[in-house]
Amino acid sequence: MATREPLRLIGSTASPYTRKMLALMRYRHIPYAITWGQPAEVLADLGVAAPRPTLQPTYLFEEQGQTVARCDSSPIIRQLELSHPGRSVIPDDPALAFIDYLLEDFGDEWCTKYMFHYRWHAEVDADNAGTLLPLTTNITLPDDVHVMAAKAFAERQIGRLYVVGSNDTTAPVIAASYRRFLAAMQQLLAEQPFLLGQRPGSGDFALYGQLTQLVGFDPTPRAITHEVSPRTVAWVDRLEDLSGQPAPDDGWHFGDALRELLGEVGRVYAPALLANARALAAGEKTWRTDIDGATWEQQTFPYQGKCLNWIREQYQGLAGGDRERVDSWLAGTGCENLLPEAPA
Repeated sequence: MATREPLRLIGSTASPYTRKMLALMRYRHIPYAITWGQPAEVLADLGVAAPRPTLQPTYLFEEQGQTVARCDSSPIIRQLELSHPGRSVIPDDPALAFIDYLLEDFGDEWCTKYMFHYRWHAEVDADNAGTLLPLTTNITLPDDVHVMAAKAFAERQIGRLYVVGSNDTTAPVIAASYRRFLAAMQQLLAEQPFLLGQRPGSGDFALYGQLTQLVGFDPTPRAITHEVSPRTVAWVDRLEDLSGQPAPDDGWHFGDALRELLGEVGRVYAPALLANARALAAGEKTWRTDIDGATWEQQTFPYQGKCLNWIREQYQGLAGGDRERVDSWLAGTGCENLLPEAPA
């Protein structure tokens, strides 16, 4: 039997999306070869055109005799489903696949606010990150270069907190949301090992990616997670390598414990997506809305407008019976506000 060539990618251990994809490929038995570093620099050395924006991880695919760089993890997951069959992370039940998609998007686009906020808002976390992050891509940095890189990196990232909406006004909102998220995870993991039952989906790996940083890298959220949800701490350790985990055909289902987590999605992420969409439609560069009783203001993102459209496209692609099941699962969670209105 021919050995499949490993997929090539570029990333770092401190990138939640790199960790998301490495764990997913281990579970799916997809061979890979990773270069630790900044994708733009590595691609320039290879003479490969960089995607815009260039993010971690960046994959290198061979297509029609050319090397093509791509870096959006969700489409890449679905590309790998086609090119590497077996041990799928997309439920074959369309209604469950929609829930999985929604949870993956929440992990990628809202849980990253937890990560970015906690990493740079408090001095103890910013000092930790500024010191360690330059070493995650080049552990042999000379001491003098490391000191300068740590200072420059921290200043740049702290200055970008506003981009994800992190500030003194929203800090309590983010902190309360993170604790509710952890409480929901603690409840769910008391009943089942993965979000949708006995088998991991793409949503598990999205949440896992962010939690590798919140649990394993940044001091403040690490302490909070140990306090609120020890099951989540253990879960992150388990998801690191699921290569020996079975993939039972009947492993996916919707459990009542998931409703608490979906309630958090509807409480904080849904209003953010909707406000962002309204700002995009009006051509506004920033948006402001009420989230969990506080005023939230941040930069408008075209990509998150796409996220909302993709969620709605996934929903519109469901057959009638599957839509009805999704509607019943989301009713009262706030997530139903994301769904397109039924045609007249």
